[in-house]
Amino acid sequence: MTERFNHTYSVIIPTLNEAHQIGDRVAHVRHLNKEAEIIVVDSASTDNTVELAKAAGASVYLSPEPGRGQQLKVGGERANGDILIFLHADTRLPENAFLAMDKELSDSAIIGGNFRVLFDGESDFATWLNDFYAWFRSKGLYYGDSVIFLRRTVYQDLGGIMPYTVMEDFDLSRKMERRGGTICIEEEPVLTSSRRFKNRHPVAIFTGWCVLHALYYIGLSTRALGWVYDTKRRRTSAR
Repeated sequence: MTERFNHTYSVIIPTLNEAHQIGDRVAHVRHLNKEAEIIVVDSASTDNTVELAKAAGASVYLSPEPGRGQQLKVGGERANGDILIFLHADTRLPENAFLAMDKELSDSAIIGGNFRVLFDGESDFATWLNDFYAWFRSKGLYYGDSVIFLRRTVYQDLGGIMPYTVMEDFDLSRKMERRGGTICIEEEPVLTSSRRFKNRHPVAIFTGWCVLHALYYIGLSTRALGWVYDTKRRRTSAR
């Protein structure tokens, strides 16, 4: 692509054993924006994720502690772009992602936002997730798999992302919403993987979400939240 963008972008990708897709993910971002800074922050992968990310042209850093919140914090501290984009390794940006962000961010009142999410697969649950996430976003609520982006100056003013074990993306989005001036880019949805829901019952997944959010809102420590999240996931996967 030969487009020139009005902002400089830093794309931050947390990884843990993503060798099967990290090369393609970095290459795709580079295809969309040749000038973007691509930062991969790895959390002790046991495969060759790090080597493949470097070979694809990303700047690679190692997280001093496990957990996606810590990884995103490391990436945010090292990013130089005007705009920070937090991209999960299993989420694919649309072809016009940077053009869409550039257009929205031409309004100085817009601090950032996210994208509409579509989940891959043709299952009824994937379809339900698409509708649920759209409803969730209509209430000003969203997660990191919808690709959160924001101005670096605002990110710094908000204190950055917290190095939480879980809910770090939701916490950042709540800070952004309280600040005001966010946008959801609906005409250019991102495509994300349904792999985390494999072999898990929809009722158990939804119940787990409700429990985590309830505990988050009553102020349970994020370390305890992480334990609850991992325990529920292990129990469900074992069924």
